[in-house]
Amino acid sequence: MKTSYKVKFWEIRTNTKSQGAGKKPRIVSHTVRWTVGNREKSQTFKTKGLAESFLSDLRQKAKNGEAFGLESGLPLSMIEVKDARTWYSLAVAYVQAWWPHAAAKTREGMTETLACVTPVLVNDLPDRPDDEDIRRTLLDYSFLPEDRRPAPTPKVRQVLRWLEAASLPLNSLEDPKHARAGLEAISLRLDGKAAAASTYRRKRAVFHHVLEYAVELGELSANPMHRVKFRKVKANGEIDRRSVINPEQARELLVAVTYAGRSRGPMMAAMFACMYFAALRPAEASGLRKANCHLPKTGWGTLTLETTRPESKKRYTDSGESNDERGLKHRDEKATRVVPIPPELVAILRDHIDRYGVAEDGRLFRTGTGQTFSGSAVSMVWKQARSYAFTPDQVASPLAQRPYDLRHAAVSLWLNAGVHAPEVAQRAGHGVDVLLKVYAKCIDGQHEIANKRILEALAA
Repeated sequence: MKTSYKVKFWEIRTNTKSQGAGKKPRIVSHTVRWTVGNREKSQTFKTKGLAESFLSDLRQKAKNGEAFGLESGLPLSMIEVKDARTWYSLAVAYVQAWWPHAAAKTREGMTETLACVTPVLVNDLPDRPDDEDIRRTLLDYSFLPEDRRPAPTPKVRQVLRWLEAASLPLNSLEDPKHARAGLEAISLRLDGKAAAASTYRRKRAVFHHVLEYAVELGELSANPMHRVKFRKVKANGEIDRRSVINPEQARELLVAVTYAGRSRGPMMAAMFACMYFAALRPAEASGLRKANCHLPKTGWGTLTLETTRPESKKRYTDSGESNDERGLKHRDEKATRVVPIPPELVAILRDHIDRYGVAEDGRLFRTGTGQTFSGSAVSMVWKQARSYAFTPDQVASPLAQRPYDLRHAAVSLWLNAGVHAPEVAQRAGHGVDVLLKVYAKCIDGQHEIANKRILEALAA
């Protein structure tokens, strides 16, 4: 490696972006500039503090008489540290840093993404373990906090040794081809077929955030993903109107649920009714307690939502159970949402409480042993109910294919009934803009109204 002791530093350059005529330019980054020998070098940082810290380190190394590499422009000691950090070690450090601040489902998505990307960001070394062994080691050991890791088996140790040796040096990710390889990996399912657009978008966000974390640490000069022209079809999030059932079909399904299993179906029926008549998310229905319910003998009642019980794998939850109790989705931890419920649902919930009681903590919906219904059990009951309530052609269609489609049907019904969008959004726990975007195709009558207005305009 060629080195030089001839180093000169310049002032940090502030990079701005125009905001338009008459507006003050926005500061977007800060560039550290210096020369080694006669070669100009630079490194850009998002914040001034990071730039000043990096420049201070360079000045200190030069003051101490340390040689700088002509190619990298860095002091020899910094080159050694930079070369020592690999993608694998960064990914492990990222999980350790973000785990305490993330919900269980976020942790699951984070580790699943890193388990997709890490096996492709490696050198082609001999004795590569099977892809499934690498994936299982990453999920069950590497991407868990140290206090949650099991004792490593000989196979796990073997995979870890190979990963540590084969993982790409982090500075090699400056080449965009490696970022492209990561994007290619998350765009596919395990069976090699294309992943759904929503899945790709979610995983891409995680990969992007990890690379931004590396930039923040000064391990990368810029996010290499920004230089990759990799496009997937964007998921618009709109509801497929073929999945939306009408009130008659909804009531037939709720009756059919009671015939699914000896006791499991009847105990779930009121939970499904909450998803349809009150548009609750499944996790919100799981967390519903008797104290949250105002159920008068006549007229409308209310549900005051304050907790959810989303399901995840036990290794990702703080409680060590399948369900952590959390606040409402996309809301402050102590936020509540009041949902008026029609007399029909009031009667269903009163009957459910009279017949089955509540859990020790007041939850309405639970198994005979007091546990939350598992997602697999809910899906099994729903599948049976659809087979009882629908024709074979309807069973094969997207019509109410998932329990979540009950919520979609409820919101679509409210919008088509003429309830103002802000009121619907408040009851459903949506933002108005998201509500209208997601349910745009489920609002009936818009074509007829538009045609009438066009004819009137043409006649004028």
